[in-house]
Amino acid sequence: MKPPHEIRRVAIVGAGVIGSGWAAHFLAQGLDVVATDPAPKAHEDMVQRIDRIWPLLTQLGLKPGASRSRLTFNPTLEEAVKGADFVQENGPERDEFKRSLFKKLDAILPPDVVLASSSSGLLMSSIQSECQHAERCVIGHPFNPPYLVPLVEVVGGARTSPEAIAAAMQFYAATGKHPIHLRKEAIGHVANRLQAALWREAIHLVAEGVASVEDVDAAVRLGPGLRWSFMGPHLTFHLAGGNGGMKHFLDHLAGPVGTWWADLGAPVLTPEIRAMLTSGVNDEAAGRSIAELEAERDQSLLKLLLRAKPVAS
Repeated sequence: MKPPHEIRRVAIVGAGVIGSGWAAHFLAQGLDVVATDPAPKAHEDMVQRIDRIWPLLTQLGLKPGASRSRLTFNPTLEEAVKGADFVQENGPERDEFKRSLFKKLDAILPPDVVLASSSSGLLMSSIQSECQHAERCVIGHPFNPPYLVPLVEVVGGARTSPEAIAAAMQFYAATGKHPIHLRKEAIGHVANRLQAALWREAIHLVAEGVASVEDVDAAVRLGPGLRWSFMGPHLTFHLAGGNGGMKHFLDHLAGPVGTWWADLGAPVLTPEIRAMLTSGVNDEAAGRSIAELEAERDQSLLKLLLRAKPVAS
């Protein structure tokens, strides 16, 4: 597999929201990017997204050679990916579709090119099942928006080689990402499963009338969410144990926490609950459009990242 310093041209397969975000990220790292997508206006829409994103990346800091002019677009898959050193796939989240797409990519590209899928929940063992060189296929799942959030979840399938995992991890790290290696496949990977678990209880609390949609969001945003932005749940509870750390925390609070777990809900998304959630989040949005909320999210993330950025000595 190619080492990071030999990867100069990245192919983005699928130019939607995630694909455009990846493209912007790689362009900001000074790489050449070629994108492909058969959808009408895919090129135009991608350019508009990157133009909106670019000022944020400029504030965050561009690598030498970074330029939007290094983006090219070719609607034909075979022509677009030829000569690519790394492929980041962002097609529809359908297992059959991705299996077929990876089979095509595998037939076009030499076996030392890693094929990475942004799939948010599918298993690579299935996606790679029709590939001759399945050993180079990995999940490289970003967390949205990929141009700002550092996390990338890397996991292989049954036939993925350790070399491909290492190559993907090294490449993502070299482009400023924080890759984590999942040692075992799981539907939804890690971050989405954690997110889904929290959201399930958030829905339960709203459905049971414990709190409004807005107040549940505030409870996360102004409570544990603040700590989670720099310290995960395990380290947070280790700190909560005082000088005794996690052992002390478990010795004294494992029982009470167990009772909380036993009382967690398992809501069903009935039409009534869906209407409750939709009405509640519309109230919380207070007339702000999706574009306005997206811009607000990105500015908040940028501020966090700039504050966390080490000061050059």
